[in-house]
Amino acid sequence: MTDKRSGSEPGTGFDESQDSDEPAFEWMRGDARVGRHAAPPAGGRGGADGQAAAGADGLDAPGSERIEPSPTGMLNARPPEEDVQRRSAERDAAARAKPIAPRVLQVLMAALFPFLILIAAVRIVASPLFLWAEYHRPGFPGDGYGFSADDRLTYASYAVDYLANLSSSRYLGDLVFSNGDRLFTSGEVSHMADVKLVVLSAYGAGALVLLFFILAFFGLRKARGAFGRGLFAGSLVTVGLIAALTVLAFLGWEQFFTEFHRIFFADGTWTFRLEDTLIRLFPGQFWMDAAVTVGVLVLLTSVLVSIFCWPTPKRRASRAGAPVVPEGAES
Repeated sequence: MTDKRSGSEPGTGFDESQDSDEPAFEWMRGDARVGRHAAPPAGGRGGADGQAAAGADGLDAPGSERIEPSPTGMLNARPPEEDVQRRSAERDAAARAKPIAPRVLQVLMAALFPFLILIAAVRIVASPLFLWAEYHRPGFPGDGYGFSADDRLTYASYAVDYLANLSSSRYLGDLVFSNGDRLFTSGEVSHMADVKLVVLSAYGAGALVLLFFILAFFGLRKARGAFGRGLFAGSLVTVGLIAALTVLAFLGWEQFFTEFHRIFFADGTWTFRLEDTLIRLFPGQFWMDAAVTVGVLVLLTSVLVSIFCWPTPKRRASRAGAPVVPEGAES
């Protein structure tokens, strides 16, 4: 049998609260708030008594709508002034902080710049051009055993070429005089092989350092003026090192020369007799002139780099992005 009574239709029994049209939250019931305050107070009180009763209940006067606080209202609240100032200071400090990578590159540039310039100067001195200038300069001591300036230039060029090529020790060991005697003794050839190992190692290291400077140039392009500051620091370090080495050499050249050889060569492998070919080609005066030439080249290069990279106020302003005011433009 079917129940025909009202409320027995399918689905009418699922709303247990019997309030399916009401909003789920109190703050969404705007109409309910209006209706609640629009009705007169119980007992027919009106006028001032009704308003007093409404005020006693913490409600607004009849006819006015009470505005409930928004759940998101706290998002617009300003934090305490101390927090605002602290966060502002943190943002300013983060903006002023410089990345550490450019600083590391600049330190490496300052440390490696002297070595790069030194290797370049040594390569210039170890050339036939310097040999020719040295053997033909006034006051250079002659050979007491018969070598002319042309003989010296010819034989010394073999020794200098050997330091830069990839030939074996036979390059020097097979050289002979016109009478058939060997130009260099076995001890001299062995020492030149040791010198070649040191020189080629220095050239290889110099090539790696040059590659580092090229990569540093591209790596510091976004940091305005960073590469120039690294070169400037390196030039100052180089000037300081040259000054220290000059003082040491001036105080005792022979001691300086001896200690330098002891760093790279074993004792007894780099000392020869006065009549040996290496001494006749490269006497003590030659090495003094070579050291002075290397020092002058390194010092001159460092001074030029420091001048072109000097952080003047105009350059600092340009690197910082500030407008540069020409001299005399101010009124």
